[in-house]
Amino acid sequence: MVRIQQYEHTLKVLLAHHEISGPVDTLADQAAQRAQKLSGQTLGQLANLLFGSFVVPEGFERELLPEDKTPTDRASFARGFRMTMQSEQLAQTKLAVQELVDLRNELVHHLLARFNLGDEQGCTDAIAYLEDSYLRIDARYQELRGWMWTMHKAAEAMASLVQSEAYLDLLFNGINPDGSFEWSHTGIVRALRTQVQTLAGDNWVALETVKAQMLAHHPDQTPQKYRSGTWQQVLSESGEFDLEYRRESHTAPKKPWVRLRPERPLRSGAKERKPPGRGPITPLMDQINGPQ
Repeated sequence: MVRIQQYEHTLKVLLAHHEISGPVDTLADQAAQRAQKLSGQTLGQLANLLFGSFVVPEGFERELLPEDKTPTDRASFARGFRMTMQSEQLAQTKLAVQELVDLRNELVHHLLARFNLGDEQGCTDAIAYLEDSYLRIDARYQELRGWMWTMHKAAEAMASLVQSEAYLDLLFNGINPDGSFEWSHTGIVRALRTQVQTLAGDNWVALETVKAQMLAHHPDQTPQKYRSGTWQQVLSESGEFDLEYRRESHTAPKKPWVRLRPERPLRSGAKERKPPGRGPITPLMDQINGPQ
């Protein structure tokens, strides 16, 4: 019975922690709140929850931040861990856990009625039954511990990732770990859109003015971060801005002006173009060795 209690306790811990989602200011208390709700659940109910959200078939999808229930005025976050299985393995695992539930109920409600503990043979038979039951329960417990260990290691890997420079580059700058990106997703283009919109709306504004605002508000967003030599290159390649050169007088040098590019509907029959961006950075050893 102790092993069954250990199984139930571990299962409740897993179910309380394998998913979190919602506004970031609510995340810290979610596991404790979920644990409180799970505290009164039977083993059968816990098993149903297990196969409804954690042990799932391959291809399982679960929307953790549905649009109609996610507030738009606060930052939200979601993460979930799954143990996916092919249909045959999943069916076998479900059956094994259901047998554990049935065994638990048998031990709790029918053990004394099943064996005559008033004589030696009845006690011997009961001991043999309990030893066999322990092995069956322990097999499921070790399986559950394996899932917990896998989830723990995945959480460690995720924590390491979100603290890495590569993840921060992806999150804030739109640069993938291999160095590739689409201009529309980059931090520099998002910041440029904001500054141009703030300074001029849909009208033209001098690029020098935009650059001054970028330096003041987004000093880390530079063309060089995105493998570009100039601001004009970023503006032109992104496809999100119009760029033209003007003179203040006939003798003055031309200076660049920029505006947000108006949306242009796709012409009938025209193919949708691939979003502009940069491909992966060639590994250093490939650059050294050259083509084989």
